[in-house]
Amino acid sequence: MTVKPAPSKEIVFACILGNALEFYDFTTYAFFAVAIGKTFFPSHDPVVSLLISVATFGVGFVTRPLGGLVIGAFADHRGRKPAMMLTITLMALGMLILALTPSFAAIGYAAPILVVAARLLQGFALGGEVGPATAYLIEIAPDDRRGRLASWQIASQGASLLTAGIVGFTLSHLLSGTVMTAWGWRIALLLGLLIVPGGLYIRRRLPETAQISDRVKRDSGWQVLKRLLSNHPVPLLLALLAIMTSTISTYVGLYMTTYAETALHLHTPTAITAPLIGGITTLVFALLGGWLADLYGRKIVMLLPRIVLIIAIYPAFLFLNGHASLTTLLFTTGLMSALGSLSSAAVIVAVPESLPESVRASGLSTAYAFAVTVFGGTTQFVLTWLIGVSHDPLAPAWYMIGSGIVGVAAMAMMAETKGRPLPQG
Repeated sequence: MTVKPAPSKEIVFACILGNALEFYDFTTYAFFAVAIGKTFFPSHDPVVSLLISVATFGVGFVTRPLGGLVIGAFADHRGRKPAMMLTITLMALGMLILALTPSFAAIGYAAPILVVAARLLQGFALGGEVGPATAYLIEIAPDDRRGRLASWQIASQGASLLTAGIVGFTLSHLLSGTVMTAWGWRIALLLGLLIVPGGLYIRRRLPETAQISDRVKRDSGWQVLKRLLSNHPVPLLLALLAIMTSTISTYVGLYMTTYAETALHLHTPTAITAPLIGGITTLVFALLGGWLADLYGRKIVMLLPRIVLIIAIYPAFLFLNGHASLTTLLFTTGLMSALGSLSSAAVIVAVPESLPESVRASGLSTAYAFAVTVFGGTTQFVLTWLIGVSHDPLAPAWYMIGSGIVGVAAMAMMAETKGRPLPQG
């Protein structure tokens, strides 16, 4: 039996680039939402300008499910490599349009139209990115290292959060507020695009991993989706629920800066450390989770950290609210990120391992895109609404507990895939 060699670092980098760009873009946009609002959505009321800016960012979630369905099916129909080339090109184009679009003052209503179009394009590309890229990683990996390699998809999110936080923090201290509003925020987006040419070059040279049969090649993308929905509804539903839980905990972590300012009344310099500690712990513990999943199995690494998080999150938020400080903020954010990343690393490899090759990319893309759209895209709104309605600052903990219980039930029903050959057909 031939043992696969471990893929090179360049191949891993090419596969995780899209996911890394997504979280860099997300964090950068959130960091400079006020400046972007003033540039493209001017209003006499700065709150209205900010709300429109944030809503425009949320528009990108609308096209994610469509991208997951279309590009995921394309990856199973034509191959992982062309799908990954398509997604990274569209993603970079969207970021470039956003970075270079003139202000409202310069071109009027064409500016917000271009920004919305860029966000829709990015959402479409991002919806179809994770499935083909993760499928490629586990298909090219040796059987005993699939967890470690796939976990880089989660770790890349942490690296991007950390990088975007450092870039935003540095620019905000080097440039005046007037300069940041005028054009400084564009530098952060353009810096993220610097890695795209290298990623495109490497992706273009990648070998194809999917052994697509002549029958599948003759199928249309719609037939691929019909096969996924009709033949694999249970694995798809379990994947959606497992990814939902991971997504909510991730986006609660991203909400912690806002939470620290509004619910805990901490100063902004203290609040913005939350994504930094979240980035560091996500990077470290996702890689640890992938290693543990290869060593002990997918299910125990999915379940145990998630159960611990369900038990620990309420006391952690209770302590944070009773003793609000930089230390308690870092502890709570780090706890969520560490336990969530351990579990998510096992989920991101278990889902594609449970699906046959002919629907592997479309299955993961569909589950991931719908979970992120429905739950990731609404988490910050839901948390703000829950706190406002209940007047309970512990509402985020209850939201995580509820979603965590549903996710744990789904994970418990998933098959253990460690050591099994990838299903074909």
